[in-house]
Amino acid sequence: MILLTRVDHRLLHGQVAFSWTQNLGADCILIANDDVPQNDVRKTTIKLAKPQGVKLVIKNIEDSIAALKSGVTDKYKLFIVVESIEDAYKLAKAYPEIKEINLGGTKAKEDTKNIGKAVNVTPKEETLLKELNEQGVKVEIRQVPSDKKVDITEGL
Repeated sequence: MILLTRVDHRLLHGQVAFSWTQNLGADCILIANDDVPQNDVRKTTIKLAKPQGVKLVIKNIEDSIAALKSGVTDKYKLFIVVESIEDAYKLAKAYPEIKEINLGGTKAKEDTKNIGKAVNVTPKEETLLKELNEQGVKVEIRQVPSDKKVDITEGL
């Protein structure tokens, strides 16, 4: 069962590892990212941030989709963390059971606009978010679980 899919450019760090995992009651964190599985430094850093007693799985986007579709993740209370809006979009399009996406942090870049605390989107990402929203995926901005949910339609 997927509890939440979160976009956070830092992937797994204290806020995600402890606040979110505990609040959700997750027993498994899936890091879905194309770089981390072959990047030993990033992989080691992420493993160090893993909360005790929680399973950590690191897969590329394609393998993450395959794992979700296969049913192997069904036994877990799953918390999915991706690095980008585009990765969240790919997962949600391929696996319609993803009904909610949390935007926790996306980097400010030259062509981005700020739509919420620590959330910056490019025009392309804005289009992807609107499309997800139109397809019934709830997209919200929230840094930590205690923050008020802000629906992205307010910022787009």
